Amino acid sequence: MKRKFLTLTLVLTVYVSGFAQKESRFLGLSEAVSTALKENKQAKVSQLEQQIAASDYKKSDAFFLPRLSASYTAMSTNNPLNVFGFKLQQQSVTAADFDPTLLNNPPAQNDFSAKIDLAIPLVNVDQLYMRKALSAQKEAAQYGVTRTKEYITFEVRKAYLQLQLAYQQKKLLEEAFITAQSVYSSTERFFEQGLIRKPDVLNAKMHLSGVETKLEKAKSNISNASDYISMLMGQSTGTDYQVEEPSLSATSDKALPTERADFKAMEKAVQASDMMMKSARMSLLPRLNAFGNYQLNDSKVMGFNSKSYLVGAQLSWNIFNGTQTKRTIQSQKLTSDKLKEQYSSQVLQAQMEWNQTKRDMNDLSFELRQESDIVQQASEALRIIKDRYEQGLEKTTDLLVAQTQLSEQQLNYAATIYKQNLTAAYLDFITSTNI
Repeated sequence: MKRKFLTLTLVLTVYVSGFAQKESRFLGLSEAVSTALKENKQAKVSQLEQQIAASDYKKSDAFFLPRLSASYTAMSTNNPLNVFGFKLQQQSVTAADFDPTLLNNPPAQNDFSAKIDLAIPLVNVDQLYMRKALSAQKEAAQYGVTRTKEYITFEVRKAYLQLQLAYQQKKLLEEAFITAQSVYSSTERFFEQGLIRKPDVLNAKMHLSGVETKLEKAKSNISNASDYISMLMGQSTGTDYQVEEPSLSATSDKALPTERADFKAMEKAVQASDMMMKSARMSLLPRLNAFGNYQLNDSKVMGFNSKSYLVGAQLSWNIFNGTQTKRTIQSQKLTSDKLKEQYSSQVLQAQMEWNQTKRDMNDLSFELRQESDIVQQASEALRIIKDRYEQGLEKTTDLLVAQTQLSEQQLNYAATIYKQNLTAAYLDFITSTNI
């Protein structure tokens, strides 16, 4: 039994020491935001998406640049037609080659050909509009990066406010715990003097335990909020951050901007869809392209005795392809209409959120004034009841109720400050124009 007790004691000692060694450091809001904008995983993904869109746009350079290719081919055949063709390409035809017997039953002939092909796009209107569509998609991705960074900034501010609230709750609960300990000590003393009954002592003890439980939860909330900030900053978890003292944020008077990054991204998406539709329509027009090749043939490996070239221009027109182009145009038209409706809905929703947030700010300002008055009244009530309790004029339950009310009102006041600051941060987010 003694050995088990020693083992348990050792385990608890190691467990507690592990928590005691947990890293802690001060973290300012500006540092948290700047680090998150550089290291946040979501920000990095957004930047990669932007780079992919930029790369896709650069690929469209091929729509207008010449294409050059080279090849070397080795062939052998006894096919009469191909044998004669090989000799023509090698410029080695003689009068004897026209012997009917030799023409009909030629021996195997080898051909080694080196060839350079050149293709030059001249007029391809559909590809011009395709390039414009890719350009719009690239710009939409850039706006997406901006809006992602704005959202990350808001999330960091939100997490920082949560951490500030957790520290405020811890501070208030520590004060309430000290007060509850004092009340419990007084009730024990009064009970020993025969001035109160045992249930009063038990009530004081339960009240003390309840405050202690809330205090431990507040400490856990500090670690949880710190871990979330670490995640937003792209850092490993396990550090408890110390933060700045909370203060009321200034209220923004900005109207809902029309140049917000997510609005611009949607506008560019609509533009890209329109360009895709025009590209499909322009594919009905003729195309004009030039081409050419330079060829070297010989019957021996690495022989280049016969030289020839071919140049030309091609005007092509895809007149009918089984209604595929028509259906593509219809599909692109519907996609464009869908994006336009989504954009309109996005603007309406943003306006509703702005209206609601402004009303919330007004409500919270009023609520904050009310909470401040209530805290003062609860504090004064507790002081009076405590003085009367010390004189034996108030019941223990009345004192505990007054203390509980003050603690709850103080926590409510801290929570209201948090909600007001969070609402102000969200208002900044929905009115942001960092473009």
